[in-house]
Amino acid sequence: MPPPATLISLSDRRASCARRRLLVASFCYTGLVETVAELLLARADDDHPGLLFGNDSWSWAEVVAQSAGRAALARELRRPGPFHVGVLLENGPEYLFWLGAAALSGATVVGINPTRRGAELARDVRHTDCQLIVTDDAGRKTLAGLDTGVDDDRILVIDSDSRGNIGRNSTPISSELPETLPDPADLIVLLFTSGSTGAPKAVKCTQRRLAAIGERASQLYAFRRDDVCYCSMPMFHGNAVMAVWAPALVVGATFATRPKFSASGFLPDVRKFGATYFNYVGKSLAYILATPEQPDDADNTLERGFGTEASERDIAEFQRRFGCRVVEGYGSSEGGAIVTRVPDMPSGSLGRPSNDQTVVVNPETGEECPSARFDEHGRLLNPEAIGEIVNKTGAAGFEGYYNNPEAEEARTRKGWYWSGDLGYRDGDGFFYFAGRSSDWLRVDSENFAAAPVERILFRHPDVVMVAVYAVPDARGGDQVMAALELREGVTFDPEAFAAFLNSQADLGTKWAPRFVRILEQMPLTGTNKVLKGPLQHEGWDEASDVWWRPGRDLTYLRLDDDDRKRLAEELEAHGRSYHRTS
Repeated sequence: MPPPATLISLSDRRASCARRRLLVASFCYTGLVETVAELLLARADDDHPGLLFGNDSWSWAEVVAQSAGRAALARELRRPGPFHVGVLLENGPEYLFWLGAAALSGATVVGINPTRRGAELARDVRHTDCQLIVTDDAGRKTLAGLDTGVDDDRILVIDSDSRGNIGRNSTPISSELPETLPDPADLIVLLFTSGSTGAPKAVKCTQRRLAAIGERASQLYAFRRDDVCYCSMPMFHGNAVMAVWAPALVVGATFATRPKFSASGFLPDVRKFGATYFNYVGKSLAYILATPEQPDDADNTLERGFGTEASERDIAEFQRRFGCRVVEGYGSSEGGAIVTRVPDMPSGSLGRPSNDQTVVVNPETGEECPSARFDEHGRLLNPEAIGEIVNKTGAAGFEGYYNNPEAEEARTRKGWYWSGDLGYRDGDGFFYFAGRSSDWLRVDSENFAAAPVERILFRHPDVVMVAVYAVPDARGGDQVMAALELREGVTFDPEAFAAFLNSQADLGTKWAPRFVRILEQMPLTGTNKVLKGPLQHEGWDEASDVWWRPGRDLTYLRLDDDDRKRLAEELEAHGRSYHRTS
């Protein structure tokens, strides 16, 4: 049996890279791989294509060499304190090289969301104690004047058209592999949560955990060496790192990427790269499906895709249109609770959890919620079945949040892992998603979650995206408001919308939206998740193109200035405000 992985030294240059690959393959087989650095080491002499970007390509050996050069630079510039390198870049070669650099040097890549601006962006950098920032010209302009805690001479600006130049304000460093490997407990990435329900939290991920995730994902989703794995989801997010880069590294598959997601560019990229696998997050499939369908859409190399939060309708339509299998999963960067799809699962279900201690509990009492009961139309009959999805075995893969003990404690109270997601499960143990824990509505004393209402509204053939949220009712509780993004060229038809609602047998008696807002584009996070906070805050008062039901019947009229004034006066008369923050 080979020695423990942590005892490997790379100082013996007489050992061939091929032998090192065999050694690491042996570690994978025996379960002894403990670092991403070992996985990279296995690719140090691998001529198989490792990275495709634009019209350029790099072998795995070139990827490792470029990573080693940046690892050496990081060590050269290291200062006392957390060895954190902020990466403020769109997807591209440099992002991959700096991930590899972190793996080889023991540094931690802090994936900075390039869609954030101003004080929020500065807060992310300060919160994670970055001592270096790697960015490009666009990022440098974004950082200008911000108090990030990082001196100007510690900001490395890359050449956007470079195939290997580390940075204009840095000096060339040897690409020799490091003498020793990092410890498995070293952090390799800090992954910010989406921020859809508050300030993003930085999820810790160690070398050991990411290596294990890569190995597990490569087996679960049948990664092969001849796969071309297309990733247009942002590399600062866990889905891209954990569901594409790490498993591709394990098997030596090819990683292909573009700067950022493009619905119109998706199929041309797939054909250009010969992609066999892709990932998605949030509402990405909906946007791809909103592009004009062509007779030859299924003429492509795709075999399978993996992602989260797509609707049943979008999954089925994507599989039909593009001729590939789509696997939906439930999970998060934290890794505390996992639910996976299984054959013959009910429509709308997430699947079954990875262990029998992942349950749905009442967040106030901690008691397990009863099994869901449905009528003949699939409507949930007992709202008390909805609760928070919890893993009672504990934190599982969750390694904590960086510099945020309060959020960490909230996630692990009572020794359980609290997901922050609402759900319910049927008598056969299948789980259903019901929204975030902030997505409760209370209308006329009836409590319900937003997600089931969103699923119904999403059935409307003209709806590309939907968000359901609460706005205050003057007499207490909430009113239902829905924001709709419609297909290009479609205008809202209030009579047709009312007829659609009347035809939905599983629409709860309190679920029909009182207010409907039409948007040209839904506000999204950098990971294509709907950002409800601003929508809730604006409500019906600050939003344009709003329709409403003045009475109980399903008759929608355009909300005008006189209506807004009367509604505001009614709220004020009862001591309430039309603003509702998330």
